[in-house]
Amino acid sequence: MIEPLLLATTRISTFDGERILTAATGFFFERDARLHLVTSRHVLFDEPSDHRPSRIEFTLHTHPSNMSAVAQVGVPLYRDGVAVWRQARDSSGEVDVAVIPLDATAWPAGAVLHRFTPAHLLSSLNDVEVGAALLIPGFPLGFHDALHHLPVVRQACVASSFGTRFQGLGMFLTDARTHRGSSGAPVVMRSARGTSSLPWLLLGVHSSRMDMRDRDMQADESLGLNCAWYADILMTLTEPPGSASAHRG
Repeated sequence: MIEPLLLATTRISTFDGERILTAATGFFFERDARLHLVTSRHVLFDEPSDHRPSRIEFTLHTHPSNMSAVAQVGVPLYRDGVAVWRQARDSSGEVDVAVIPLDATAWPAGAVLHRFTPAHLLSSLNDVEVGAALLIPGFPLGFHDALHHLPVVRQACVASSFGTRFQGLGMFLTDARTHRGSSGAPVVMRSARGTSSLPWLLLGVHSSRMDMRDRDMQADESLGLNCAWYADILMTLTEPPGSASAHRG
């Protein structure tokens, strides 16, 4: 029995043509029968580091009882010169979350995955307290169960006032050991209020580690804190095509 949370999370590889660039994490989110791949926006485009992949691939399991059976699904990031992903801004600027609409009809037969939905989002911010236990499934440094193509999971907790925009941004902090490759991972809390098939609340999207710019690199350890963007941004990003509240990358 494979935990549904692990099958809702997938490994992403970015490419410039045929040249592989980076590895990251993503997860599936479905709204009104429209399926999306969610990850960090900087996985798809990051101007400061000049990261400009032309396409991605993600891993999809293809047999319900044989987790070693997988296919790589390729998605071009531009169509006729226009980005296919959707990103968003809020009152403080760019939000480091992006969604890519997926066409499951083009997938191999027998695809095995679980999906987060709007039912997995919080209905009240009062449901989460500082210190609440969380999980972050992902692919740190690309590490994973390479035979069964499953992510590993880090334990975390809510490290800032939940529901408050940390430093005025649409994010909260988590306390967990994370690495490159975890960008785009779902940040979840166990709850029977999710769904019976995926009993988790989706609180956020892991983005990056948080540190102090003036930390003494020799004398002081890293803070060990991470940024997670509030998951309710997905309701903006997955609105029907033509909505003005989200825009192409």
